[in-house]
Amino acid sequence: MPIKNILVVDDSPTDRKYLSDLLTKSGFQVSTAESAEEALEKVKQQRPDLVLMDVVMPGQNGYQATRTLSKDGSTKDIPVIICTTKGQETDRVWGMRQGARDYIVKPVSQADLLAKISALG
Repeated sequence: MPIKNILVVDDSPTDRKYLSDLLTKSGFQVSTAESAEEALEKVKQQRPDLVLMDVVMPGQNGYQATRTLSKDGSTKDIPVIICTTKGQETDRVWGMRQGARDYIVKPVSQADLLAKISALG
């Protein structure tokens, strides 16, 4: 299934804008969420083809939201790429164990992000 619609989840307005602009210029339709809770609602409503999930957010964190999406029968087929400043190998392993399909560390390079999205599509 080709990836066209992407939900960007990040509590930082700067990061949301940067990722949204990068993806829009690359031909994707982008929606955003400022929290894990908002993301979980939007995923059920909009059914995006991919979720880019930050980890460190107020309230529920991105690992918890990723686990929720990957365990829910109605959302488990929507891939999640964790997109975070947490760059330790243990962070990456934990993210993948929560159900993420890939993991990318900020600052995100356009080429790296597009390659990861292409690999999923």
